[in-house]
Order: sequence, then structure tokens, then C-alpha cells
Amino acid sequence: MAVSAVTFLLCQLTPFLNEEVKLLGGIREEFEGIRDELERMRAFLRVVDAMEDTDPELQVWVKQVRNVAYDTEDVLDEFMLRLAHHRADGFCGFLLKIGFSIKNLKARHQIASELRRIQSRVTRISEGHQRYRYQFNISEQSFTSTTVVNNPYYDLRRDALFLEEAELVGIDRPKKQLIKWLVEDNWRLKVVSVVGMGGLGKTTLVKKVYEDVQVKGHFQNHAWIIVSQSFNIDELLKNLIQQLFYEIKQPLPQRVEAMDSTELTVQIKEFLRQSRKTFQDNCCPPHLKELSLSILEKCEGLPLAIVAISGVLATKDKNGIHEWEMIQRSVAAELECNVKLKSMKRILFLSYNDLPYYLKICFLYLIIFPEDHEIECMRLIRLWTAEGFILVREGRTLEEVAEGYLNDLLNRSLIQVAERTIDGRVRRCRIHDLIREIFVSKSREQNILATAIESNMRWPERLRHLSIHNTLGNAQQNKSFSQLHSLLIFGVTNPLYKSSMPILFNCGLKLLKVLDGASLETVPDEVVKLFHLRYLSLRGTKVKMLPNLIGNLQNLETLDLKDTYVTELPIEIQKLRQLRHLLVYRYNKSETYVSFRHTQGFKVPAKIGALLSLQKLCYIEASHCKGGISIVREVGSLTQLRRLGITKLRKEAGKDLCSSIAKMSNLQSLSITSIEEDEIIDLQSLSSTPQFLRTLFLKGRLEKFPYWISSVRSLTNLSLTCSQLRDDDPLQSLQDFPNLLEVEHNRAYDGKSFSKP
Repeated sequence: MAVSAVTFLLCQLTPFLNEEVKLLGGIREEFEGIRDELERMRAFLRVVDAMEDTDPELQVWVKQVRNVAYDTEDVLDEFMLRLAHHRADGFCGFLLKIGFSIKNLKARHQIASELRRIQSRVTRISEGHQRYRYQFNISEQSFTSTTVVNNPYYDLRRDALFLEEAELVGIDRPKKQLIKWLVEDNWRLKVVSVVGMGGLGKTTLVKKVYEDVQVKGHFQNHAWIIVSQSFNIDELLKNLIQQLFYEIKQPLPQRVEAMDSTELTVQIKEFLRQSRKTFQDNCCPPHLKELSLSILEKCEGLPLAIVAISGVLATKDKNGIHEWEMIQRSVAAELECNVKLKSMKRILFLSYNDLPYYLKICFLYLIIFPEDHEIECMRLIRLWTAEGFILVREGRTLEEVAEGYLNDLLNRSLIQVAERTIDGRVRRCRIHDLIREIFVSKSREQNILATAIESNMRWPERLRHLSIHNTLGNAQQNKSFSQLHSLLIFGVTNPLYKSSMPILFNCGLKLLKVLDGASLETVPDEVVKLFHLRYLSLRGTKVKMLPNLIGNLQNLETLDLKDTYVTELPIEIQKLRQLRHLLVYRYNKSETYVSFRHTQGFKVPAKIGALLSLQKLCYIEASHCKGGISIVREVGSLTQLRRLGITKLRKEAGKDLCSSIAKMSNLQSLSITSIEEDEIIDLQSLSSTPQFLRTLFLKGRLEKFPYWISSVRSLTNLSLTCSQLRDDDPLQSLQDFPNLLEVEHNRAYDGKSFSKP
């Protein structure tokens, strides 16, 4: 983990020293000295990374390196915060610059003093570096060799070849038995309990039974509910209702969000009144068989341990025997104890130690989510990116690299697939509760993060990532969060706890980079002062508008306002030139999916085309114009877009939209809804189609099937709603599509004959 901290710091220091040379003045030498020494220690850390847990003295030294890297990063962020005031624009900016100049010498002196203290610490730590090199007999050449540097990701196609959860050891027989019990001709109500110690694969087994085609076909209604140790009965029942109504594509009952548990239970009973109720090749090379059996014996029959160690072996060369022998010796050395839980814990730590340094922090970050929480993968990727965990790879976006990280963790079976898209991509993932429990202590040891789940819990000092689950009862106990980089809040719905929310924003959160889950009704002034903020999610809150000062958040990369009441953004949003993901929409739960009022977007401010880094933009109201400029024409400047959602499109905007789409060579998902059912979506003039387009959703009148769709060979999902097509055979051209997996049509055809692709 110290390797990660040092590496991420060095990634910030190098461009900083190059760009801010004039403003650094006399403190440049301190920064350079710290950088040079940390670069030498980083190479050594890569060699001893796996030895840390076996040597308490080395563990202390590694912790010192990690802390000094964190403290240096904080000083750097503090300097950048002061620099932001220095660069303010306009007359107010001029006055600020004068004030900054007066205070500049004092500020520079304070930062220089802090850097000298850090440099002194680095010097002392460096002496330990030399001592450990001698102790572990590690030469300079050994830790500068490229053999100790983890290979970069190179191909997303390799990452997509996930290890299937269906391969869980010993699952076939109990799966068949459970299915037999469920579908046998017996009309009595049933409860089937699957019990056993953690890690046996109970959840995976039941999930596979739940997803089985035979089971799905036997019952009219289905719902998957997870009851964790700390649960809210009202939220569980609401979740159940949402799944039941979504399955039949009907709007939710009115006032469902305001119902108590009694009303919710009545609603479920009414719904169910008419329903039936019930509750690569696989051959092991001959030269590896003996080693495989030896490793398997050490796992003591526990499926989770087998899957975990298999994840390590899957990354090794099957043609050679050396790496497998190393794993076998490591397992043998670690598993002398015969207690199952302790043995599995050591195996899981072996899997963890085998991770590249940049995956370790990403994996431990998952602890920030509550037990049994299904994690939206795109949300996780955006969080990793905002935290600075993702290394730059030439020719690939940070999100693409992060997806590679996620897939590697899936391949190693350290995290599990919770839900896939129709084309096999992972939509949601989760971390096994036993794995989570084992690594919670690891994350706390390293001051990486803490989770608060009880109102009387004390939060540790020097904390960088804080996750609050269900309670804010002890917010007053903590005087300062001056080193906190991320704050994520889950399930705080109690009005008494919500009243404690403003207290958090008065606790010195000046270095905060991630804010997610704060239950707010308005955006406090303190939030728009968070200069370093990269990720702001107000999803699901009652916020109705953003303050004009939102433009101050010039490092913001993600702005997530999904399921809020925001319908228009201030003009100052165009100042956020680092913004990559802008999500402003909500689904009207009282409307059906096919309704033109189902998806509500937002009115786009002028100069939205200035946000050149945008990759996701959902959902803009195309009928809204600023200064007579067509919004759909302006979005043509956003050539980095991967996903675009448009609502309220008028026929006359069709040509401008086609012109804009033709410029979006990276577009992967496009959703278009016309302003009303009889309004034509005119897409006939599109001259060049995005070659990576995978999903296309069109809601509105087409009359004629767009000719260019047949040239989009990458298409996997096509949805047509209220299209009123009149072609003789509108979908015949889709029959030979190599990647098309799903065609959804609803009131799409008004002709005489209709072919299914």
C-alpha cells in the first residue's frame, strides 16, 4: 500500500514541479528533494511489498513511508488551494491577488517549514531503507529491474474473459436439489433455508438457482432481496415492490415512498393476490496436476478459499512450473495452522499480496461500501478515478484502464459479479461478506479508511477515507477532518441524523476530493468552496438547484444529480473544464417506461460545448435553446462523449443532431426521445456512424427505419418505442448483425408484416 501512496504522489509532483516553477520560489528545492528520495524508496518498496506482513519492524517502516507520502500530498494540495486564490479572475480576482501577494511570503514560509519537517522525516526513513536493503540482501539492480514492475494492462478483450461464478466448486448437486424442491407439484408455501459457515458459497448457490431458466419459468413473479445484519424493513419492502412492478413494466403505486411497513405489506399482498406463491479449456496440464492437488489440499475444502487461490493461479504461466511451485511453497508456509477460518484468511492474504500495487488500493477501497451492498460498476470506476488510483496508459481513457482493474479483480475472484448486462459486461459487483470482514482490519491498520456503523464509534486520527453507514450520531465528536479526502454516506434517512449533516461541512474538509451520499435539501456554501473536489454525487436527494458558485469547483470530474429535482444548471457550469461525467435526470415512477414523461432531463446552459472532457452527458432537453443556438448542434463539440442521452427532441433539430453525432467517433450509447409521441425523430441525414456504438434507444415516431443502422456492426442492444414504422420489413436488415443480442420493440410497427431478427 505504501507503493501506491508514493506512486500516486510522484504522479502529482512531476507535472506540478514543471508547471508551477515561477510560483514555487524557494520551496522548489524541498519538493524536489522529497521527490528524489521517494523515487528511490518506491523501487525498494516494490520488492519488499509482500514481505511486510511477515516482519513487524519492516511493517513499521512501510507505515512511515506511507504516512510521509500522505503528508507531502496534503502539503501539495494546500499549496494548490492557495494558488487557486492567486489565479482568480475579474476585479474580485484582482483584489484577491493583492491580498495573496501580501500573505504570500507568510504562506510560503509556512509551507517551506512544513516541507523541511517532512524532508527531515524522509531522511530518517531513508536510513531505514538502506538498512533493510542490507538485511534482505537486495541489491540496487534487483529493485530497478523491470522484472519487479507489474505489466500494464494492454487489451480490454482479455479483461472481458471473466471467470464464471457458475464454476464454484461443488455447486451442481445442491443446485439441482433446490430447483427440484422449488418446481415440484406441491402448492404448499415453502421456505428453503441454506445454512453454513461464511465462505461456503451459500449466496452464490441461491443466486444461481434464482437465475435458473426453469425456476424463472415456473413462477410468475420474482424478487431478489438481501437482508444484511443492519437493515431497514421499510427499505427492504420498497425494494421488493420496485422489483415486482418493474418486472411487469408498470408504474409504482402512488405514495409508495411515503408508506410505512404496514402499508407496504398490504401493497405486496394485493399485488400477489392473483399470483402463485412460493417463497478457455478446462484441462489441467499433466505437469501441474501434482502441484494443483497439493495446493487444493491446503484449501481444506472451503470453496471460497479454492476460488481465491485459483484467482492467483489463473494469472500464472501454465507452460512453466516455477511460478506454481512458488505459490505452492507460499501456501504451505502460510497454512500450518489447521483452523479453517484462519487458514482461509491466510490464503486470501496470499491472493491480496499477489496483486499489483495499484490494484491493492482499489480492492481495499471496496470496504467503504456497506455489507452486502451491490456496487454499481460505473460508479466504482468514477470513484477510483476521482481518488487518483488509476494510472495513465497511453491510448486509453482512465475509465478504460479502471475497467481493466475491475476485470482483473473479478478474474482473481476477490470480488463477485452481482449483475451483468445483456452483452456480458458487469453492471454490478459485490464483495463477499467474509472477505470484507477479513480486510476491514487491514484497511484500518493502514489508515486508508474507516466505516462508522454505530452512533458511539470513534473515528481514527489521520483518516483519509470515511464511510458512514446509517448513522451520523457521533459527528459532533470529531473536531477536524483536515486530512480527509473522501466522505461517503449510506442510508442516513433519520431526520435527526440529517440535521447533523451541516456539522460535517464545518470540520475542515478543505482537502476533500470525493463527496457521495450526503442527504441534503440545498447545497451548502461550504461545498462549493471545496477546491479539490473531483466527485460530487447528490443522487437521490431533494436538491432542486445548484448555486452559481458551482463554477469554483474547477477540478470536478463527476457531477451526479440523478434522481434529484434539478431541472436546470447555472451558466457557471461551463467553467468546469475537467468535467467528465454529467448525470442530471430522474425517472418518473408514476409513468410507465414507454411514456414520454418517464425520463426527465435538464435544460442545458449556453456554452455546454466548452466542456470538452465530457464522456457522459444524460439527459439534455433538446427543445431548450439559449441565445437561439441549437443545443444539439453545440454538443457536436463534445467529441469525447461515450454516452449521450437526449429528451424532448423536435423534428427540425434532426439534421443538427445528425451532424453532431457524426463527430462523436467514440460514442457507445445513444438514447433519443422525441418531445411527444407524434413528433418525428429525423435521423435520415446521418453521414457517418460511430463505429463503437453498442446501445441505441429511440423513443418516438420514425416512420422509416434509419438506413444507417445496418452499418453499425458493433450494435448489441436496440430499443424502438412508438416508432410507427411502415416499411415492408423494417428489421430484416438486422438479421445478419454479428453482435446484436437484444431487440426491444414496443408499439414500433404499423405495417402489415414484421420480421424478428
